[in-house]
Amino acid sequence: MMPYTALTFWLLVLVLTAAGVHRLLSAVVRPKVLNAALLPGTLVAQLGHVLGLLITGATVRNNSLLGNDSWDPETTTDPKPRIPVVGPIIIGMLPLMACGTAVLLVVQYVGGSVLARVRIEAVTAVLPTTLGGGWQLLRDLISLAESFVSAMLRADWTSWDTWLFAYLLTCLTIRMAPFPGTMRGSLGATVVLGIAATAVGSLFATIHAQVPTAWSLLNLTVAAAIVLLLLSLLVRAVTSLARLFARGA
Repeated sequence: MMPYTALTFWLLVLVLTAAGVHRLLSAVVRPKVLNAALLPGTLVAQLGHVLGLLITGATVRNNSLLGNDSWDPETTTDPKPRIPVVGPIIIGMLPLMACGTAVLLVVQYVGGSVLARVRIEAVTAVLPTTLGGGWQLLRDLISLAESFVSAMLRADWTSWDTWLFAYLLTCLTIRMAPFPGTMRGSLGATVVLGIAATAVGSLFATIHAQVPTAWSLLNLTVAAAIVLLLLSLLVRAVTSLARLFARGA
C-alpha cells in the first residue's frame, strides 16, 4: 500500500519546488519570454483550473493564457465556489492533476527511454525518521538529479522527440506551481491526493499493480524539478553577481 504521508510529502516537495523555480526564473527572465516559453504547460494548468471552477460552481471570469502586457496567465480571483472548504481544494487540485496526467502522456509517447534510465529511486514510500536518514535523503535526491541529468545526456538528441520531451517536461513541471491566490488550495490538494491515492490503491488490485509505475513517474518529475531548481539558482546567482560587478565598475 502506498502510504499517503509519503505521497503527500513528495507532492508538497514537487509543488513548492516548482513554485520556487518559477519565482527564480521570473526574476531573471523577462515575463513575456518566460510566459511564452511555458505556454504548453500554462494551457494544461489553465484547463485544469477552469474545470475546477466549473465543478465547484465557482465564478469563471477573466481567464486567459496571455492576459496582460507581461503575458501572465490570468485566473479567476476570488472565485467563491459553492462547495465550502472542499471547493478551493478541488480548484487547486485539478491543475496539478492535469499537469501530472500530461507528464504521464509525454513520458508514454516520447520519453519512455529517459524514464528507463533514471534508476536512482530516492522518491519512495518510506520517509526517514532519524537525523541520519534525513541527510541520506538529501544525498539520494542529489543522486536522483545526477541520474536524471545523465539520462538526458545519453538520450538521442538527434531525434525530435527528445527535444519535445525535454521541453514539455520542463513546461509541465514548472506549471505545477500554484496560480496566484490558489496556494492554500494547492497545498490542501496534495493532502487529499495522497489520501485518495492510498485509499484507491488499497481497494482495487488493478490500480495497486500500477503503484511502481506511479512512483517511477514521481521520481522523474521530482528529479526534473530539482534539476530545474539548481539551474535556476545558478542562473540567479550569476546574474546577481554580474549586476553587482557592473555597479562596482
